[in-house]
Amino acid sequence: MPLLTTGELVSRAAAAHSAVAAFNVITLEHIEAVIAGAESVSSPVILQVSENAVTFRYGRLLPLARAAVAAAEHADVPVALHLDHVQSDDLLRQAAAAGFSSVMYDGSRLPYAENLAATRAAADWAHDQGLWVEAELGRVGGKNGEAALNAHAPGARTDPAEARAFVADSGVDALAVAIGSSHAMTARTATLDHTLVKQLADTLDVPLVLHGSSGVPDHELAAATAGGIAKVNVGTALNIAMTGSIREFLAAHPEAVDSRTYLSVGREAMARTVAHVIQALDGPATPA
Repeated sequence: MPLLTTGELVSRAAAAHSAVAAFNVITLEHIEAVIAGAESVSSPVILQVSENAVTFRYGRLLPLARAAVAAAEHADVPVALHLDHVQSDDLLRQAAAAGFSSVMYDGSRLPYAENLAATRAAADWAHDQGLWVEAELGRVGGKNGEAALNAHAPGARTDPAEARAFVADSGVDALAVAIGSSHAMTARTATLDHTLVKQLADTLDVPLVLHGSSGVPDHELAAATAGGIAKVNVGTALNIAMTGSIREFLAAHPEAVDSRTYLSVGREAMARTVAHVIQALDGPATPA
């Protein structure tokens, strides 16, 4: 089916007091796995390509973007395409022509005033191109190999009053908030601040986004969704599933040389992870 926009999918989720899952993709196998997993549970999904993934692909956006568009057009569920954690203005300006309906402009590394100015400029340009814009306030941490921040450190979490001013002054369409998760977590041990989630949801009139969701247990994801998170980003969990399953396969089959034999195993493992995460978002919001 034709691509939908990220704004449509997130708005629908927010109106239903639910969340749409967004998965970061690096290879064609990631793309196929995300769509297959979403189809298995009849759920819409967002394919995300990060600036880091573009760097990995020799700095070229179009090969992966075109693969994602082609796969999405053959999907049996609604799919949107999102450009994630963009810091480069050059990459930002490639988004619309490459088939993306949205972009996350990441100025969170900057002091507040600089983050606001850079995000406002990015949002103004992006809106002129018809793009939906997400930004980040607070520090989720863990990107690009940096150490995860202490979730209780001053400035690590998103302040509701500051967030309200930031959204109003920047004009963004959604805000990624720091509520206790961290990027690149390989253990699902994060504890979210659900009181803060509610305060942010009550304070802001744009959808809230959770980054670093791979490290968040199922019941915490469900509670965050119930509390007002409308978009949930997942990346590392797919890489854990892919790498672990391939490692196991090659250990059991040291003679294997055909990459299709182990890539298919990795793709299937990622699809199962996608289905699990999507189902967890609307699951019981208490520990099992």
